[in-house]
Amino acid sequence: MTDEVNDREKKVEQFLKMNEANNRGKLKIYIGMSAGVGKSYRMLQEAHTLLRNGVNVKVGYIETHGRKETAELVEGLPVVPRRKVFYKGKELDELDVQAILLLHPDVVIVDELAHTNIPGSKNEKRWQDVLDILDAGIDVISAVNIQHIESINEDVKDITGVEVKERVPDKILQVADEVVNIDLTAQELITRLKEGKIYDHAKVQQALTNFFQPEKILQLRELALKEVAGQVERKVDYEVTSKEKGWRHEHFLACISSNHEMAQNIIRKTARLASYYNSKWFVLYVQTPKESLEKIPLAAQRHLINNFKNATELGAEVIQVKDSNVAKVIMETVAEKHITTVCIGKPHLNLFQVILRTNVFNQLLKTLSKNDVDLIILS
Repeated sequence: MTDEVNDREKKVEQFLKMNEANNRGKLKIYIGMSAGVGKSYRMLQEAHTLLRNGVNVKVGYIETHGRKETAELVEGLPVVPRRKVFYKGKELDELDVQAILLLHPDVVIVDELAHTNIPGSKNEKRWQDVLDILDAGIDVISAVNIQHIESINEDVKDITGVEVKERVPDKILQVADEVVNIDLTAQELITRLKEGKIYDHAKVQQALTNFFQPEKILQLRELALKEVAGQVERKVDYEVTSKEKGWRHEHFLACISSNHEMAQNIIRKTARLASYYNSKWFVLYVQTPKESLEKIPLAAQRHLINNFKNATELGAEVIQVKDSNVAKVIMETVAEKHITTVCIGKPHLNLFQVILRTNVFNQLLKTLSKNDVDLIILS
């Protein structure tokens, strides 16, 4: 038996021991910088190791993408048949959550964490299916590419020029008991692509000229490495350092308006901060008379509802208040929710002009300072 296999056996033992703490299932996520790094392959290797150790493991959903090496690893593993669904005249396959809950294995493999379920399914997203499985006391091993993580979606768009539609909220990484990075160098990944191990040979040239460029891969690799390192650091800070040193627990408050782009930015950046500190966070929307439903367009109302939904998926508690005095509501919320950091958007006017002209805003700043609350103005 090779050192690699021995090492994998030890990691599997560690994963199984994690389940002794409580009845809720444990979540392990493999993260990669892109398709083709070997996430599905590694999950299947782990499933074989679990099976050899007498563990009741099943493959709930695996996506081989036609890769021969990955498909071969599925052989010999107990697979839960997929749920057949007819949609727009086509027969499609979905993860059968009910079958998994009824079979109740110790561990289930669920690939493609960011997948959007077919309309009419119990949950809109596969990550929500995974939460249901975890709540049933079943361990889950899953995988996701870094570009699907919600709060770094803008960073990925800047790198690749493509906005990824299927996204996973950061809270999924927060609830994960173990996050593992599957890493390859840019050259190794491009070599795998050219050998036809990622896509069909007919798609290789197009992939090389678009997504699979060395500088893009390098930047995505850096994002993946930072994300996993950050998750480990945050767990240490929260579970070890904060308990030993008695650090205060951060509570963030994101203050938004009906301005869609600004609200989206504030939510995303506050979610990122809350994720870093592994803390609770809230989104506050104060509906002033100027923002009554009769005065803002339908498009703005739809964006507002989507922003509330997005914030909730990212782990926030949304607070909606009708009041003409925004600063007063912020101060009341800070006191009620024990907020340590308030995040607001960049004012349209020069900030110092706002402070000089607005006594209420000045009062807000004094209140925040008095209560040792930080104020972050997001660009």
